[in-house]
Amino acid sequence: MKLTTHKTLQAAMFIALAVILPLAFHMVRVGGPVILPMHIPVILAGFISGPLVGALVGIISPIISFLLTGMPPLAPLPILITMIFELAAYGAVTGLLYSSTQKIYPSLIGGMIAGRITLGLTVWVLMQVFGFTQLPGAALFVQGAIVTGLPGIVLQLILIPLVLIRLKNALPELSKKG
Repeated sequence: MKLTTHKTLQAAMFIALAVILPLAFHMVRVGGPVILPMHIPVILAGFISGPLVGALVGIISPIISFLLTGMPPLAPLPILITMIFELAAYGAVTGLLYSSTQKIYPSLIGGMIAGRITLGLTVWVLMQVFGFTQLPGAALFVQGAIVTGLPGIVLQLILIPLVLIRLKNALPELSKKG
């Protein structure tokens, strides 16, 4: 799939949302690790724009957010690095699954599982290769992310299908592959 002007504009919109949503939640004192606001635009990008755009939005969003706001942090724990890989997996896998099945929930859940597995692998690599000994074990890190992010996971399972169904009804061209 090549990156058309239309897909590039979609990516820019999703990246902007992925930077703005966490800011909005932090303004009302609801933490990103709990609600996972950056995940929502990345997953929607995978569904709507496909796996390539989903992955790119997942890679670029945390980098731009870090450059503009300092979040996700790079130190003392390299959360920025873990989120780049985790979000790229969310966007890519959700997009791949949806483009092949056209089923919302299996694609969403598959993408969420792939993102968490990627998170665990990224933490393990950081520990092994770069000696980030301040990180807990990969399995414990992922378990903590799931437990802390449970409200966000539930929100994603409710909100994302609703948004997709509303968008498909309002914009039938989104149902076409391409």
